[in-house]
Amino acid sequence: AALLDVTVEGADWANSRPVRGMEDRRAALRSCRLTGADLAEARISDVTFDDCRLDLVNLRFATLERVVFRECRMSECDLYEASLKDVLFEGCELRDATFSSTTLQRVELRRCDLAGMQGVESLRGARMPWNDVLENAPLFAAAVGIEIID
Repeated sequence: AALLDVTVEGADWANSRPVRGMEDRRAALRSCRLTGADLAEARISDVTFDDCRLDLVNLRFATLERVVFRECRMSECDLYEASLKDVLFEGCELRDATFSSTTLQRVELRRCDLAGMQGVESLRGARMPWNDVLENAPLFAAAVGIEIID
């Protein structure tokens, strides 16, 4: 029910339902498939996800500390009311992900696809490169009610 001090490569845990509130620490996951996994209330710290499929993953009320998501497919990932501290999303597809009521501390998003994201206002305080901010300007404008005209 938990990962501790391991490296996992190529695992298929799609639609898995581990113990609610499980703890994963000091782990690296590479090319793993977790599509539809239920990780609600999980405590994940010092974990790196490289080139993983995390689409439709439930991370509601989860606590993530010192976590890296690199080149991951995370479309429709649900982070409702999750707590993220020292988290990096790099080159991730976060299309239609839910960030509503998420708490962020020192969170960075680089080269991520945020189209259709729900809860954009919860990204307050996140760090992004200027080019990424410009690329996502229509999403941010819609979140604050700005009507874009030609």
